[in-house]
Amino acid sequence: MIETFVSLVQTLIMILVAPLITGILMKLKAKMQRRKGNSIFQPYRYLIKLFRKDETISEDSSWLFRLIPYVCMGCMILLAFMVPFIFTGVLAPYGDLIALVYIFTMYRFMMVLGGLEGGSVFGGMGSSREMMMSVLIEPALLLSMTVLAGLTKAGTAISTIPQALLDMGVAALTPALILAAASFFITLLAENARIPFDNPSTHLELTMVHEGMLIEYSGRGLGMMEFSSMLRLTVFMVMLSALFFPWGISTEATLTSLFISSVTMMIKLLALTFSIAVVESYLAKYRLFRLPNMLTASFALSFLAMISLYIL
Repeated sequence: MIETFVSLVQTLIMILVAPLITGILMKLKAKMQRRKGNSIFQPYRYLIKLFRKDETISEDSSWLFRLIPYVCMGCMILLAFMVPFIFTGVLAPYGDLIALVYIFTMYRFMMVLGGLEGGSVFGGMGSSREMMMSVLIEPALLLSMTVLAGLTKAGTAISTIPQALLDMGVAALTPALILAAASFFITLLAENARIPFDNPSTHLELTMVHEGMLIEYSGRGLGMMEFSSMLRLTVFMVMLSALFFPWGISTEATLTSLFISSVTMMIKLLALTFSIAVVESYLAKYRLFRLPNMLTASFALSFLAMISLYIL
């Protein structure tokens, strides 16, 4: 009973801190670029404003246009139930890595469909670019997850992987794990439309990918899509922290271990946020036809991780 309650609390915390992580990332980027920047709580104000507004829906769209924000939000909440945050126990213990990849794929498919449903040219451009990138994103993501399952020999169940790596100790820090984590970090940037793959702070029609698919949404629908995007970034960061480097995560539902795990996870998330801010401050957005090179590098890293796993 206590473990179920802790699992529920950690899921709610992950959902609630998603806008805060986005706000911290925006603040760090502003500081690195010698700007004052907005408050770290600005994403909360932005979401509240959107949820209070009325929706304006294109007459060319169908009922799917209204449904898609709910499906996207539901996909990310389901992933929050599946991924451990500060405690290895999760509310969806039967969720595995394969299902996780397919839920991410469902989210992308619905976003692409939403961009097409709006009936605008920019939405179609963003959707087509997203599908081009997904051809290389999904294999790299799936292969890095496969390396993680093969390294731990604990199967594909998400709830058993952190414990398996903790039992392995320092021996788990193999080239396979490091290469797979590097591939996953590149996938994190690509999946969440971060620089150098996309610029999340612009609406320039010649470069936008993610924002192009959202350009026809407004009000509550846009708020749900933005919130699900923030939660997707948080889920990816938590996966990298808890699945690839789970040291510090709590395996027992005790106050002491949960407190230590909370502090450790906070440090990991802040370090990841700082890393993303550094990448986005010192790199420019790549041209569209250079993106496959970066995504191919991600796939190559995960492939090398698989080779090193079975050679070493």
